[in-house]
Amino acid sequence: MKLFVLLSRVPYPLEKGDKLRAYHQLRSLAKKHEVFLCCLSDETPNEAAIAHLRTFIQKVEVIQLSKWSIGTRLFLGLFSQRPFQVHYFFQRKALGKIERFLNHFQPDHIYCQLIRCTEYVKNYHHCPKTLDYMDALSAGHRRRIASARFPMNWLLREESKRLTTYENLIFDYFENHTIISQQDRDLIYHEKRQQITIVPNGVDSDFFQTKNTEKVYDIVFTGNMNYPPNVSGAITLVKEVMPMVEKSLGKVRVLIAGSSPAPEVKALAEKEGVTVTGWIDDIRDAYDQSKVFVAPMLIGSGMQNKILEAVSMQLPCVTTSLAGNAFTKEQKQYLFISDQIQTLAQDVIMLLKDESKRKEVGHQSREIILEHFNWEATVELLELTMQKA
Repeated sequence: MKLFVLLSRVPYPLEKGDKLRAYHQLRSLAKKHEVFLCCLSDETPNEAAIAHLRTFIQKVEVIQLSKWSIGTRLFLGLFSQRPFQVHYFFQRKALGKIERFLNHFQPDHIYCQLIRCTEYVKNYHHCPKTLDYMDALSAGHRRRIASARFPMNWLLREESKRLTTYENLIFDYFENHTIISQQDRDLIYHEKRQQITIVPNGVDSDFFQTKNTEKVYDIVFTGNMNYPPNVSGAITLVKEVMPMVEKSLGKVRVLIAGSSPAPEVKALAEKEGVTVTGWIDDIRDAYDQSKVFVAPMLIGSGMQNKILEAVSMQLPCVTTSLAGNAFTKEQKQYLFISDQIQTLAQDVIMLLKDESKRKEVGHQSREIILEHFNWEATVELLELTMQKA
């Protein structure tokens, strides 16, 4: 099959969730299909990243978006009903290039990740199209409103309303649809939302496996530390969960690892026992040097890749329902899930006290990963979805 893939970012390096999902899907798809990858970029393309993608993808094109045009379209977006992020990523010159790519490549199928890209291909009717919502963006924005200040709270509220409408309207332009979890599918307000195929993320379990390194930290939390849900999670961990744990156990060592830490995250390192690393070359070191993974996610949406990676590394995972409910009942049986800070802290205390329990949970939860969350299996679901039309 000749497959045209449209992304809003170059899917490498893997510091963001959408990049990780697209990258691993592309690696598998390119083994069986002729893939034309088209990426939008709001920054100067990373030539090394593009060169890496070309080692396994037949054709890679990057369209650099004009900063001036982004600003203009965002201003015009104030007088529109489309989501601001759709305005951000749409430019007429880019549309012309994509139309030329399509006319030349003549794809058998188009795969579009995230609704922010859909304006470019929604009116292309020469082949079937699949839209990967990935997660319910409208719900993710809505959850952030309460903790935001003006004018950000107004922007989030407005964007959430626009996203809710757009997620519904764009559905009918695509023959097939995928999303990361059932809880996200239920938040897409379209009468045929049950037709959306759940294609979860996977994890490279051969790569993410423990080396049984000496434990330096008691608790670890990872992710893109400039992403608001992760910023919120890191602050909650250090300022709310950690004091309760220390009241019972004394001083604990917390590692916050991930790229581009926001100022609020960097400031957490001022507390004794907290280390904020920023980007690290091998995130496995962060997992392997720690005893318990804690992700107190209070805002956001989708399946948390960080949880899959931690569990694959045989770390017991303590998290909230917002992250945990993306898993089925069977899959989350070895996760410790609560929306009460006190309960989260109690679970951490229990796991830090009981080494044998940590090891037991870590081993059993990795078995769930091996059975349900390998990329080959999830991409098979994606391919079956594409074949529906």
